[in-house]
Amino acid sequence: MFGVEALDLARIQFAFTVSFHIIFPAITIGLASYLAVIHFLWLKTGKVKYENIYKFWSKIFAVNFGMGVVSGVVMAFQFGTHWSEFSRFAGGITGPLLTYEVTTAFFLEAGFLGVMLFGENRVGKKTHFFATCMVALGTFLSMFWILSSNSWMQTPAGYEIIDNRVVPVDWFAVVFNPSFPYRLVHMGLAVFVTTALFVGSVAAWHLRKGNQHPEYKKMFSMSMWFLVITIPLQIFAGDLHGLNTLKHQPMKIAAMEGHWTNEGYGATPLVLFALPDSESETNRFEIAIPVLGSLILTHSLTDQVPALDEVSKADRPNVPVVFWAFRIMVALGGLMLLAALISLYQRKKGTFYTNKCWLTFIVWMGPSGLLAILAGWFVTEVGRQPWVVNGLLRTADAVSPHTTLHMSISLLGFILVYSLVFITGYLYMVRLMRRGIDSSETTAIDHDNMSKGDQ
Repeated sequence: MFGVEALDLARIQFAFTVSFHIIFPAITIGLASYLAVIHFLWLKTGKVKYENIYKFWSKIFAVNFGMGVVSGVVMAFQFGTHWSEFSRFAGGITGPLLTYEVTTAFFLEAGFLGVMLFGENRVGKKTHFFATCMVALGTFLSMFWILSSNSWMQTPAGYEIIDNRVVPVDWFAVVFNPSFPYRLVHMGLAVFVTTALFVGSVAAWHLRKGNQHPEYKKMFSMSMWFLVITIPLQIFAGDLHGLNTLKHQPMKIAAMEGHWTNEGYGATPLVLFALPDSESETNRFEIAIPVLGSLILTHSLTDQVPALDEVSKADRPNVPVVFWAFRIMVALGGLMLLAALISLYQRKKGTFYTNKCWLTFIVWMGPSGLLAILAGWFVTEVGRQPWVVNGLLRTADAVSPHTTLHMSISLLGFILVYSLVFITGYLYMVRLMRRGIDSSETTAIDHDNMSKGDQ
């Protein structure tokens, strides 16, 4: 249909569902830990503002968690329906890893979520806090197992191939495969930064409207301090992740840099802007800085980065997609660093909660963490093509033998259902965020002197 094959439609459908799904866990994981911190402060100080913040974000967490579960279950089914050859080949490893996620993370989340959301007046305060911590631990364990499975597909280890199937021989090597620690740290920081921007933008929106309540000031202040601390750590983690990718998936790095060929023994330049042309194997309108590519990617002034022409065209990823997705991610990271630096300046100037231009900037930065995660995910997944399991199984050999018509109907159905369900959920969350703190739900005795300690 329209020159598109069943394989292309299967890839589009998986990319579509994953792109929807990744938004919700990214917020859920960070928000669960944020709620645990706020709950601890509420329990320790008895201050009303922490209770109000906790109850406000608990509602948004619940909606977000529900949509994340629904979209995640659909993805698990797709492995069997659309990627049956992948499941047959690699199911011996990916199947148990997903099972570990369900039996540890999901059961933990599902078991304590009800106590966290509805147990305040039914269990003790410490039990209620314990339930919040267990939900946060469950979301982190979920990220652990999912990233372990995905990292194994990027850098497979601890296996043998018997009868054209992957068989695990060393589970420690499988779980802690070469790229997993770097991917876990990089993604972990990304979800917490995303949540900080999400929370900070909602607080900034209310502050900009003139709602100078202690809750919004506390939410905004905590978010900006978190950015100041974690953005430099994320830059450092990203550099280590890049070095690891260069070692194990050099063609992904070559595509990220639009690096087609090495000329002689000269150092690799850093391409700032270009229009990569896969047909002619060149960059058009290229702007590059000599030597800087070698310095950043190899920490050397002379070492060359492997070039795309070192492998056949059939073994290269889609260069334009990877090249631009990487630059979008880096550009958004630069804006986050700028936001962190401006926050320090605004605090010193005394206009941290009142400067409308500054608050508007943070409101617009609210979705930037999610966009950066999506861009990074495209770099990761498109960059490993044409392999679904790097070096072992090509994507074209992993798809189920469906017709183009079947895949078209399936894709159309997913687009319609996802659009209806998730737009409804998104609009409801926006309504909750615009409504803001509902102090009528407060039950704690206010030990907080509102005139002090809110700055």
